[in-house]
Amino acid sequence: MIYFDNAATTLYKPEEVITAVIDALTSLGNAGRGASDAVLGANRIIYNTRESLCRLFHAENPRQVVFTSNATESLNTAIKGLLKKGDHVITTMMEHNSVLRPLYEMDIELEILKVDKKGNLSYKSIDRAIKPQTKAIICTHASNVTGNIVDVKQIGEIAQTRGIKLIVDASQTAGVIPIDVNDMNIAVLCFTGHKSLLGPQGTGGMVVSSDIRIKPLKSGGSGVDTYNKHHPNVMPTLLEAGTLNGHGIAGLGAGVNYLEKVGLDVIRKKEQDLMWKFYQGIKEIPGVTIYGDFTSKNRCPIVALNIYDYDSSDVSDTLCVTYGIQTRPGAHCAPLMHEALGTVNQGAVRFSFSHYNTDCEVEKAICAIKEIANI
Repeated sequence: MIYFDNAATTLYKPEEVITAVIDALTSLGNAGRGASDAVLGANRIIYNTRESLCRLFHAENPRQVVFTSNATESLNTAIKGLLKKGDHVITTMMEHNSVLRPLYEMDIELEILKVDKKGNLSYKSIDRAIKPQTKAIICTHASNVTGNIVDVKQIGEIAQTRGIKLIVDASQTAGVIPIDVNDMNIAVLCFTGHKSLLGPQGTGGMVVSSDIRIKPLKSGGSGVDTYNKHHPNVMPTLLEAGTLNGHGIAGLGAGVNYLEKVGLDVIRKKEQDLMWKFYQGIKEIPGVTIYGDFTSKNRCPIVALNIYDYDSSDVSDTLCVTYGIQTRPGAHCAPLMHEALGTVNQGAVRFSFSHYNTDCEVEKAICAIKEIANI
């Protein structure tokens, strides 16, 4: 199988990640619940992973790093823990349902900024949309449909100037694009572990600015302050009720360490080279429509396309059954982006690349698209 669905989850993990999970499954106790060697081992691995993520995202303190099960839980925690009735919130048509659905559930005034036909956001529209009661700007760092990257630093400067919190969904960029939460003025960075951070599914987290407090989404066991009727108000325990996924976090830590060892620049260049090779190979094929802005070299390694008016699911099935190529068709949990692109009924076929992919695999994919387009 040729796997081009890395924007959904990275299938191939570094050996270090696999080894770390296996070792953890046979050795780790419940972090923060006792003083046995197994418990202390879990404490160390979890704290070391906090430190690694702190370095990766340039946070000031590992205690700002909170573990969750994925970016969806992180975004729900941030949105429902920071916003209240009557707040005005700005977001965009680029967003995943992990942002949109929690916002729709809130009793707030929601303003959704439009994007152009290439999926680009106008930054001037953000400044114009701000009101006295605007509490937060919530946006993705990169579209999971087009691969277009959002200038989060520019939005962060707007937010800081106007006294507004910036919440960023880094699902597609964590581990791909350098992120500095302080330089970008990000109040809450939400990330998942199973994509470009190369960790296991069921891992993720948040980096929370030290000057804000989020109301917990859940409360319960904390391992400390047991006789208190309320959940401890100290970070990161405040947002980590219950047993952490120590086994998964061990794998996530190994994934981040792998990124540090190999280098984000090296990995990014390989992924970019593969993406551009694919794009150049298909862009002139009659009947192929490609979505997104390819005038910018600063992109995530994603190419979404359609062939004539063929249903994207049919194309993806043909790629899988006939050519052994795994892609992702449909709406990609990003309904407003597909409205903007005019692909609500057809969807799109998304190719997303990893540094584990090869030039040969890309060449086979180009040939497959040419053949399907000629059917």
